[in-house]
Amino acid sequence: MPQLRLALNQIDSTVGDIPGNTEAIVHWTRHCAEQGAHLVAFPEMMLTGYPVEDLALRSSFVEASRRALTALAARLAAEGFGEIPVVVGHLDRSPVAVPRLGQPAGAPQNAAAVLHGGRVVLGFAKHHLPNYGVFDEFRYFVPGDTMPVVRVRGVDVALAICEDLWQDGGRVPATRSAGAGLLISINASPYEQNKDDSRLDLVRKRAQQAGCTLAYVATVGGQDELVFDGDSIVVDASGHVLARAPQFSEGAVILDLELPAAGPAPSGVVDDGLRIDHAVISEEPVPAYEPELTGGYAERLDDDEEVYSALVVGLRAYVAKNGFRSVLIGLSGGIDSALVAAIACDALGAANVHGVSMPSKYSSDHSRSDAAELARRTGLALRTVPVEPMFDAYMGSLDLTGLAEENLQSRLRGTMLMALSNQEGHLVLAPGNKSELAVGYSTLYGDSVGAYGPIKDVYKSAVFRLARWRNRAAAERGQTPPIPENSISKPPSAELRPGQVDTDSLPDYPVLDAILAMYVDQDQGADAIVAAGYEPELVTKTLRMVDTAEYKRRQYPPGTKISPKGFGKDRRLPITNQWRESS
Repeated sequence: MPQLRLALNQIDSTVGDIPGNTEAIVHWTRHCAEQGAHLVAFPEMMLTGYPVEDLALRSSFVEASRRALTALAARLAAEGFGEIPVVVGHLDRSPVAVPRLGQPAGAPQNAAAVLHGGRVVLGFAKHHLPNYGVFDEFRYFVPGDTMPVVRVRGVDVALAICEDLWQDGGRVPATRSAGAGLLISINASPYEQNKDDSRLDLVRKRAQQAGCTLAYVATVGGQDELVFDGDSIVVDASGHVLARAPQFSEGAVILDLELPAAGPAPSGVVDDGLRIDHAVISEEPVPAYEPELTGGYAERLDDDEEVYSALVVGLRAYVAKNGFRSVLIGLSGGIDSALVAAIACDALGAANVHGVSMPSKYSSDHSRSDAAELARRTGLALRTVPVEPMFDAYMGSLDLTGLAEENLQSRLRGTMLMALSNQEGHLVLAPGNKSELAVGYSTLYGDSVGAYGPIKDVYKSAVFRLARWRNRAAAERGQTPPIPENSISKPPSAELRPGQVDTDSLPDYPVLDAILAMYVDQDQGADAIVAAGYEPELVTKTLRMVDTAEYKRRQYPPGTKISPKGFGKDRRLPITNQWRESS
């Protein structure tokens, strides 16, 4: 059987940074060439970054991508890599689509190309366009209608893009019809908890359906609220895993494969009306050699480490890709700001993390000491600026009471954080968690102030669990656990009035989070939640809090998405909305 050394580049890209992404492609192609690769693949829309959102509708950006692709092909050849076929995802436009109402302007396409010999030898576009969750690809792209197959060293290699694998039909059965010996799927599949399990099952199933070895290459890094965890996988036709890349880590998976020899050139129309587009690069197989490279197999992270890693990667990417070097956090001594600080120190280094303790007359002694202890354990810079003088000045002018008085303290802290951000150039992190955002337990322009919310998609119960995991992981490595035990063990409190605790206003978090998971993540109604065993009055109260807090969530900063349905693009509800669930 013919042999092929395949290189899958699991790397990061930045939306809009076409020159930087080009340099990354050239760098990693050089690395793969040095390892003797016969075929090199990069992730979905590697050249432009992903997702490009409405940039796809801007003709100047589409044309910049097209020009860059042509230049990249020429550059690879000029640098001595012209004989290695390189598969690159990019942004293109359909040359044949007729403009019509409801079609994206300019007929842009989520596309890929095979570069060889200084030119584009084969191009194609994603066939299945996802239109759920965070995906709006019907808005941005027109679908491809070909079944791309390229012959490399005597092996027919079929090509697909991400959703082409996730949906039934289309290019997977078409691969079998075309008689290909290898299917390569290039992907930018966002991270979600437990998705790696379903992803592996999917890849195995599709390999069996395609009747050939399947190579799934994915991107890593972060883009706004999305995190990409890599997890590139290669399986044989029976579904046996040949190689699997680490999660959240850049690198190249390079392995030697034995694949079926190509037969007569496939042609015609196959499954889902796809027209086979076949290009021949090289008919002659590679001279037989002793296989040396296996690609490796990286063990999966456990659930808590996986989520924590996603939060670190998401924050690091957002800070770096938006040109910041440091972050600023209001440290209350509580669990949320402590976990955010630990994530920030792991993402950016403690030298780039700045904390501010802003006590009021209601702040407990342990809040101040816990913040100081966190700074000591992590090494972040901490300053203390009391808000009481400012608070007294406002109260002397306004004579506020009740909730207005409580929220004033929070808003003074938010103003102070933004003033320091303006003065010193730090990016402010908002410490709110998903439970608080769900029920509106936050102060607009107060604790919701910030440019990024690292734990925005983490329920409060999970905040405690991740804090304990991070401390345990540090202890196992012989390091100082970063989060003070008192921050974990004491009852959560906003400390905006004497003796206040969260349970004055909210159910116990394990109960609250279970209800929220059903309502927010699973779109279950009140009747279904009550049927699951929760008290009708509690369900009605909780759901009403969620519904009436939509205006607050719209004004909250972006934050790392880790769940199947985060607040943001995943969950789009009207602010003005009179529908209420009742049990």
